[in-house]
Amino acid sequence: MEDNPKAAALRAKLNIHRPALAMAAHNPLSAKLAANAGFDAIWGSGFELSASYAVPDANILSMDIHLDMMRAMGEVQDAPVIADLDTGFGNAVNVSYVVPRYAAAGVAAVVMEDKTFPKDSSLRPGGRQELVPMEEFQGKIAAARAVAGPLVVARTEALIAGLGEAEALRRGTAYVEAGADAILIHSKQKTPDEIVAFCRAWPGHAPLVLVPTSYPQLSFADVAALGKVGLIICGNHAIRAAVAAMQDTFRRILADGGIAGVEADIASVADVFALQGDVHMRALEKAYLR
Repeated sequence: MEDNPKAAALRAKLNIHRPALAMAAHNPLSAKLAANAGFDAIWGSGFELSASYAVPDANILSMDIHLDMMRAMGEVQDAPVIADLDTGFGNAVNVSYVVPRYAAAGVAAVVMEDKTFPKDSSLRPGGRQELVPMEEFQGKIAAARAVAGPLVVARTEALIAGLGEAEALRRGTAYVEAGADAILIHSKQKTPDEIVAFCRAWPGHAPLVLVPTSYPQLSFADVAALGKVGLIICGNHAIRAAVAAMQDTFRRILADGGIAGVEADIASVADVFALQGDVHMRALEKAYLR
């Protein structure tokens, strides 16, 4: 199907010799900050969004909450938004209804993983990692591909589930045959060895996508040198940065008995006004409220 403009822009950036970089976001403000920083795309993270609501990443939030947030992220900045659909909110029939709504919201790509619904976080110690049959997930990909607009990224959790490289390669190849534009391969090993081995074995039918949360020692340059990866996602750094900054600021205010000590270390009100588009609003006031 024909790409929408944001999808076409993202597809053009999937360069296996210079992978595109996506930063996670959990609200329009974090998406705008990521775009302003220079990231190529925004990762509409289900983990970050659920964390921002202080609930587990286990399909507890509704699709409408996630969809509205993806739309809002796209409205405040120009970088392509990649929507994290987890397991696709159900089976292939559900996907056939869900993806058109995300397409209408202007997302550049949707990502679905081949785990059972409801999902369990891939990185949670002792989490439940059950995969759906390969043929069932191919049906979800086909349903998503039938919708004009967003790219379809298929995420296999075969390595996370302990099924090994051969099964991960088998699933990735089958998902490309079903129409996936890229394959996201995930690992929770603390070293990049498992992922690097997979990348080297990947036959290259489609670009790979990596989320190096568990193995941060793998640099962007190291990934580019593999010649197989088109996109690197910084999967949860916005919410972690926000949590750390707020925890530190709140602790210092209570310890100091006042706010004066933190003023030099936090954003100014003027900085926030700028992010809100205050100057644009004032210009509209002058133009229309006479």
